Amino acid sequence: MTDPNEYTVPDQTGRTALVTGANSGLGLQTATRLARAGATVIMACRNPDKAATALDEVRRAAPDATVTTLPLDLASLDSVSEAAERVRADHDRLDLLINNAGVMAIPRGVTVDGFETQFATNHLGHFALTAHLMDLVMATPHSRVVNVSSNAHKMGRMRFDDLMGERRYERWSAYGQSKLANLLFSFELQRRLTAAASGTIAVAAHPGWSATHLQTSGRGVTEGPWLKATELANRVIAQSDAMGALPTIHAATSADVIAGGFYGPDGPLEVRGMPTQVNPNARAKDPAAARELWGRSEELTGVRFAIHDAATG
Repeated sequence: MTDPNEYTVPDQTGRTALVTGANSGLGLQTATRLARAGATVIMACRNPDKAATALDEVRRAAPDATVTTLPLDLASLDSVSEAAERVRADHDRLDLLINNAGVMAIPRGVTVDGFETQFATNHLGHFALTAHLMDLVMATPHSRVVNVSSNAHKMGRMRFDDLMGERRYERWSAYGQSKLANLLFSFELQRRLTAAASGTIAVAAHPGWSATHLQTSGRGVTEGPWLKATELANRVIAQSDAMGALPTIHAATSADVIAGGFYGPDGPLEVRGMPTQVNPNARAKDPAAARELWGRSEELTGVRFAIHDAATG
C-alpha cells in the first residue's frame, strides 16, 4: 500500500491533540489526518506566518474540525513554559501530546538558554513541554505521549561528558544523539508511568526516509554535496511526508499499540512502508542511560515530572 489515504485512522471525535512542528512536513500531515478524524488539534509552531498558512490548509482538508495554532519555540524554555500555560488555560484535557518538531544536521549553534541547538530543540524542549503538561495528560483517560525519533538513533551515542558538543561537534553525530535521546526519554517515561499505575502510555515512532523540508531547506542540510545527495535520495528512495507520518498517527491512535512501543515503516531497512512495530538498537534500551539522561534533562531544564500513582492521586 502506497496511498496513505488507504490507512484508516480511528474516529478521534472528542479527543484533543497537540502536535509540535505542525506547520509543515510530518507535523502538518499528522495534524491534518487527526483533524479529518474528528480531533480537536492544537498546531504548535515556531513561525507564525507558516503556522497561519498551515492552519488554512488543515481547515480546508477538515472544515468541520476545531483547529488552532500555538506559538512554540522549542529552543527557548521560556517559550515552552508559556505555550504549556496557554494549553492548560484553554483546555481541560489533552489526549495526545505528539512531540514531532525537530532540526536535522545543522551547524553548531547555541540557544537562548545556552544549549546546543539540536539537543535543545529535539530533546530538551520536548522533555520540558511534556513535564509542564504531564498532569493534564495524565488526567485525561487513555491519553498518549508520542515521541518522534528517527532511524538515525542507531548512529547516536549519548556523550554525557559533552552533551552540548563543546569539545567536539559533528552535525550528524549530534543529530543521532538527539534522536537516541528521544527514545531513551520515551522508554523511561513509560517505565515511570507503569510504576505509577497510570492509564497514560508513552509511545515512539519514526518516519523512515520521508521527503520533507527538514532535509533540503530551512535549517536542515542546505549546502554542498549533502544537499545534492539528499535531493537525489528524496527522488529515488524516499516516501512522501503523508506516508512518513503514518507511524506517528498509528502510534497515537491505533488500538493495537503497546505501551512503550516503537513504530516505523514495514519495508526493507524501515525506509518506507506501512506502520508496524519495530525494534530500536541496544543503546536505546539501556535503562541506566535513560535514567542518567532523565536526571541531566531535569537539571538542565529546571523542570520536574509530576507522575503520581493514579490510584491514590
